[in-house]
Amino acid sequence: MLLIKLATKSLLNRKASALLTLFTIAISVMLLMSIERVRVDAKSSFSNTISGTDLIVGARTGDIQLLLSSVFRIGHANNGVSWKSYQYISGQRGVKWAIPMSLGDSHKGLAVLGTNKDYFEHYRFAKKQPLSFSQGHDFNHLFEVVLGAEVANTLGYQLGDEVVIAHGMGNTSFHNHDDNPFKVVGILNPTGTPVDKTLHIPLAAIEAIHGGHAHQHEAAQADANDHDQHDDVDLVGTPKQITAFLLGFDSPLYTLQVRRNINQYKDEALLAIMPGVTLRELWEMLSIVEKILLLFSIVVVLISLLGMLTSLLSSLNQRRRELAILRSVGARPWHIFTLISVESLLITGLGCIVGTALFYALMLLGADYLQSHAGISLNIALLSSYELMLLAAIMVAGFIVGLIPATRAYFYSLADGMSIKI
Repeated sequence: MLLIKLATKSLLNRKASALLTLFTIAISVMLLMSIERVRVDAKSSFSNTISGTDLIVGARTGDIQLLLSSVFRIGHANNGVSWKSYQYISGQRGVKWAIPMSLGDSHKGLAVLGTNKDYFEHYRFAKKQPLSFSQGHDFNHLFEVVLGAEVANTLGYQLGDEVVIAHGMGNTSFHNHDDNPFKVVGILNPTGTPVDKTLHIPLAAIEAIHGGHAHQHEAAQADANDHDQHDDVDLVGTPKQITAFLLGFDSPLYTLQVRRNINQYKDEALLAIMPGVTLRELWEMLSIVEKILLLFSIVVVLISLLGMLTSLLSSLNQRRRELAILRSVGARPWHIFTLISVESLLITGLGCIVGTALFYALMLLGADYLQSHAGISLNIALLSSYELMLLAAIMVAGFIVGLIPATRAYFYSLADGMSIKI
């Protein structure tokens, strides 16, 4: 206890350098803990880019390709799913809801998704969070569009604006459907998922804008004259085929059975994937990102510990008289060794405490931003056993680093005695 008290007073006597070293360690601990928490939660959030959906069904292709095209709007589906197959499968026992998805059109390089009203009710992201509106509501009429948050922010659209859809994905569009503009009736809240970059229109509108002009005009006119009569069936129509569809079941017990039946479906070559499993497989392919983040965390901590080592070593020469006085009042070389070691432990320990406090402050401040802009849902909870192990490792590393100046002080005290070299 005496050595701890002495080490504390010694650090207080060198407040400026001690606080600077402590602050450096605290910042490194904050960065390490933040990077690790974001890394773990990013993996979890990535796996939950789409959640609450039991199966994604599309034309037979690779699992990851189907996931990328239907969820991330990356790439193109080579084939579609016939409407007949969609109706048959969505009507099977145990199916609670089905969401048809038709892709292939765009607006200024952003994906346009044709779907039904169930999309806004049952689609989930992150930890089963539902879609919500910052302005307006979902579509109720044929030529209405609901914008993702990023679409509205990037292009500056407001409720009531008109949007022209183009045929073709990405920046390559082959035909603008200028004769059938869509009215913006809703803007979704940010989700940090591909939903933010998507324009949502009724499935029946996809067929209307791709049909003949006469058919389009009739559909638009019927829509205008019958505002209160349109229901979900009218907005869905009977398309020839769709890109993919999402399924939710009354019980998870139906998932594997229906998936097997779909994959063995004889009338059409279809593929059913479990999005959670496929997302984890995709993350494993991107595991190099995790390794880079972990390496960056380790480097940050090492730099801070080297800073502490530099500070302790640079102060040793100035403290040789102090150490000699301690020897003169009976302190032995191992007392000096222990004193310097305790100082390094105190700095490291306090740095870990302050760093942990800064970590929680940063998580509280950044949680909403990461959710809305990066789709990372942070879990602001008590430190996990893994994070406690990281703090313990930093303490051990700080102790080991402290042994270097402690050993040097040990030999100083032996050589100097009361004879101080200045």
